Amino acid sequence: MNKKQFMENAIHGIFLILGLITVGCVLLITVYLVISGIPAIRKIGVLNFLFGKKWASTAAQPQYGIFPFILTSIYGTAGAIVLGVPIGFMTAVYLAKIAPLKIKTVIETAVSLLAGIPSVVYGLVGMMVLVPGIRIVFHIPDGASLFAAIIVLAIMILPSIIKVSLTALEAVPKEYEDASLALGSTPIETYFRVSVPAAKSGIAAAVVLGVGRAIGEAMAIMMVAGNAPNMPKIFQSVRFLTTAVASEMSYAADGSLQKQALFSIALVLFLFIMLINAVLNFFLKQSKE
Repeated sequence: MNKKQFMENAIHGIFLILGLITVGCVLLITVYLVISGIPAIRKIGVLNFLFGKKWASTAAQPQYGIFPFILTSIYGTAGAIVLGVPIGFMTAVYLAKIAPLKIKTVIETAVSLLAGIPSVVYGLVGMMVLVPGIRIVFHIPDGASLFAAIIVLAIMILPSIIKVSLTALEAVPKEYEDASLALGSTPIETYFRVSVPAAKSGIAAAVVLGVGRAIGEAMAIMMVAGNAPNMPKIFQSVRFLTTAVASEMSYAADGSLQKQALFSIALVLFLFIMLINAVLNFFLKQSKE
């Protein structure tokens, strides 16, 4: 075996080890969440835990129902996707196909900066500007609500959607567009009937990343959503699955049912994200076929 072949085999081995480390980390997280989360679900009961409507972990008679948290996470993520995806997608199309170079450079720089802003800064700005604004505009007692959380999440997922969609659109071969234009299509028709369908896999990946970012966010929405364990209403303080864990884990006693229940929430959130990714990937593969 010559030196070149040895180096090739060594590099392949390193790549294999790194891939196995990644898979191992996922398996370790999964096993740890299952081991830590199952005991509380057994004690509380699956139905009482998943569909109970009251969470009172520090009461004299504690109750551990996370149905309000599940609904809030679903509504909040769906609302952020409804607001964020169209804006991000249209921005990506504009940057990839229409924008002059100088404007494109400025907007891309702004998007990159938006991606680098810490979550706590989003939450702070939302708490100081958005929450009072909602209270004044809609004449409600408190602007910290599901609506404020949806707006913050929609802004936070924009960089992921724009950057991934932009990369996918720029990768479409120029020949596709030239052929469409030669057949008499207008530039806008070409962009939306040729370029976008050709880039749909990348755009779908951008939506998946946006969903993951929205459903996994905790700090920012804890600051703007009110963090109260209520059934979700658009102008009412609510608590997400992520914020339920983040807000109580610091003072939950080791070995207590409360802490075990928080691990159970983390397990539900983990399975929820896996389910969403699996469903989206399934539909993506179906569309390819």
